[in-house]
Amino acid sequence: MEKLTGLITKAVSGFYYVEAADCVYECKARGIFRKRGISPSVGDMVKITVITGDKAQVEEILPRKNYLIRPPLANLDMLFIVSSVKEPSPSTLIIDKISAVAVSKGIEPVIVFTKADLADTGELLNIYRSAGISCFEYSTKSDSDKQKIISLLKGKISAFTGNTGVGKSSLLNSLFPELSILTAEISHKLGRGRHTTRHSELYKVGGGYVADTPGFSTVDIERYELIRKDDIAGCFPEFGEYINNCRFTGCAHICEKGCAVIEAVKDGRIPVSRHNSYKQMYDEVRNIPDWMNKR
Repeated sequence: MEKLTGLITKAVSGFYYVEAADCVYECKARGIFRKRGISPSVGDMVKITVITGDKAQVEEILPRKNYLIRPPLANLDMLFIVSSVKEPSPSTLIIDKISAVAVSKGIEPVIVFTKADLADTGELLNIYRSAGISCFEYSTKSDSDKQKIISLLKGKISAFTGNTGVGKSSLLNSLFPELSILTAEISHKLGRGRHTTRHSELYKVGGGYVADTPGFSTVDIERYELIRKDDIAGCFPEFGEYINNCRFTGCAHICEKGCAVIEAVKDGRIPVSRHNSYKQMYDEVRNIPDWMNKR
């Protein structure tokens, strides 16, 4: 039987669709994965054995460079964090949590602010650009940043993620009309959209692969992707040049005298909202033992 190496582009109901040798194979995974407590995921490079025609079996998951637990995605190069500027209003805390998780896993975060025709994006763009994070704006009435976003995708595996209702699928449809990803109207009664994406799938567009994923909630982030308290500061890129200048070793950068990070916040070199997110993230995990906080 023929053995091939390929990329999992879709996972639905226990079936894995693997792109290998210019074909897409429908695969089941070996039972040994279940015994080991692991599962193949979209984005995984795997070895498969062709059984017949386009049917095959996943034999081995090749080493991952990173992995997101929820949504389950492997080997990402870029994570596009989509946030609307209005309806629903943006949460800098959620944006900061997701971008910190991306940095912690060696994934480049990119932020896209949608519905830019409904409110000014200037302050938000300044916050994240000053942190060294690429960010763009998008609205259905302006195509100004579309080509810039598309140019980033070439040769990369990327994911677009964001809260329900922020226009994530609408953005992807605008970037790549051929995808025709299902979208839903905002529920004005609930103030949020309905879930329209049911599974993670990689689309071959823009010279790379792009994943559309189900919307996430703050609960998902807090439960599945916590960062150890001693590692959080390193996930805020703009803290980097100040961390080693603190007066005391092991500074938590919360309220300590002689903290260079706090001085940078006071001087306006680090945005207050970013430091507030850092403090909240630190407080959430400060009493969690490391053995309970392994990712």
